[in-house]
Amino acid sequence: MLTIRGVEIEDTFAEAFAMRATALVITADSARWAHIAAQTATGYGTSIIGCDAEAGIDQVLGVEQTPDGRTGVRVLFFSINREGLGQAVFNRVGQCVLTCPTAACYSDVLGETDDSLPLGSKLRFFGDGLQSSKLVGGRRLWRIPVMDGEFVCDETTGSVKGVAGGNFLIMAEEQACALQAAEQASEAIAGCPDVVTPFPGGVCRSGSKVGSRYSGLKASCNEAYCPTLRNLAPSALPPTVNATYEIIIDGLTLPAVEKALAAGIRAACLPGVVRIGAGNYGGKLGRYNIRLHEVLANHPEQAART
Repeated sequence: MLTIRGVEIEDTFAEAFAMRATALVITADSARWAHIAAQTATGYGTSIIGCDAEAGIDQVLGVEQTPDGRTGVRVLFFSINREGLGQAVFNRVGQCVLTCPTAACYSDVLGETDDSLPLGSKLRFFGDGLQSSKLVGGRRLWRIPVMDGEFVCDETTGSVKGVAGGNFLIMAEEQACALQAAEQASEAIAGCPDVVTPFPGGVCRSGSKVGSRYSGLKASCNEAYCPTLRNLAPSALPPTVNATYEIIIDGLTLPAVEKALAAGIRAACLPGVVRIGAGNYGGKLGRYNIRLHEVLANHPEQAART
């Protein structure tokens, strides 16, 4: 049995999926407005089951890290295919970044033409013929007139083959303990590059399974991990567990997701946490089966076998 600080780590795997992804850098005159634009643009981006994209804030950038020398925030977006991702990014940047005081938007994935998504090339029409463009360092930027000056935006952004749905389940004796462990896991993952945790605060309480007894529903509650259903349905919970939270990770690459998974699991191993597992569907749906024991072995720190 593999344990970390007395917490059992199940010998199981997280089943993750291939998604199309892109990264954008949003800048503004202040860190506050850059964060507001980024937070608004990535809102309602938890699960592709019900949202146009899965999205989140990757990292805060200093002035030396952004194209225009202003403070910025890097955001990631994930969707089923390139067309869906392109429409989601266009809608979200147009509604949430173009509208935000002093904000600008730049691509952080400079891909090939066949993989590119429209950005300024479509948003420019808001300028009603009064927009202009310029080449800076080999990249075309659009300058769109707005009421506080100009909105500057890259013409396109590249897209890559990302990974979505990397996950682990935190099972604890009490709800407060489970939430504290989930918060620490989310904070640890926030320090890992090229990944986001798209659910509120990085934590999901409504873990789901594929399908439902009701027609038309793609997903429904994962009753095996709901403590109040022990007497109504088969349970996967140890007897002393009374709360479970799921951490879901999307990343630009599989190694990035694996590293974040290991960091989050270790951070979640607090007193009162009984077991950490992962969600999967027997390996039949997702392309990537991320084994928890292998990930922890590849990113060693405090794992110990007993």
